[in-house]
Amino acid sequence: MGGRHRVGALDVDICGPSLPKMAGVEGEQIHQSSAGWCPVYVTDNLAVMSIGFLLPNPDDAIIWRGPKKNGMIKQFLKDVDWGDLDYLVIDTPPGTSDEHLSLVQYLSEAGVDGAVVVTTPQDVSCADVRRELGFCRRAGVRVLGVVENMAGFVCPRCGGESVVFPASSGGGRALAAELAVPFLGSIPLDPRIGKSCDYGDSFLDQYKDSPAYTSYMSIVE
Repeated sequence: MGGRHRVGALDVDICGPSLPKMAGVEGEQIHQSSAGWCPVYVTDNLAVMSIGFLLPNPDDAIIWRGPKKNGMIKQFLKDVDWGDLDYLVIDTPPGTSDEHLSLVQYLSEAGVDGAVVVTTPQDVSCADVRRELGFCRRAGVRVLGVVENMAGFVCPRCGGESVVFPASSGGGRALAAELAVPFLGSIPLDPRIGKSCDYGDSFLDQYKDSPAYTSYMSIVE
């Protein structure tokens, strides 16, 4: 988020919490205050909450059925002291499972501004995303747009681009047009994105020369 917006990032991928590592705050501890759980701050205007902060070992498997997942999501929404936020961005796992149903239910009164749905170009991914868009429509969640990830590979040395996952049926752009939702843009593969996630670095701060940087910024704006 640009400027000085105050942003909360909530990781509700209960069984695969990766946000702490990608944000560079893996191993941090959650503290309790009279107002509730204090999220972990990446910067003074970006706070993160994830079940990954509550695990004794980051490699521990979380083997929970639906009710326990739902209880944790409710606690994240109710008991975290976010302070005054401009945006709360919620990262969900793929699919249309307990996490998504719980969020729609628990946020029904507060309201959800909308969902950004991410696909990759190949038909198998687009088929899954088509179901997710159907879920949003049935649940009354506005779709802000579709983003196509891994849209080609950009060589960090020569800048050449090649297709890795062919869009047999038109990829994310065609899917968005078919279902009459906005297409926000395509993000090409850049090996430095994965490297940044592994080391908890900001790709957007370090690699402004990358075509992926341009794509990210265009989508955000």
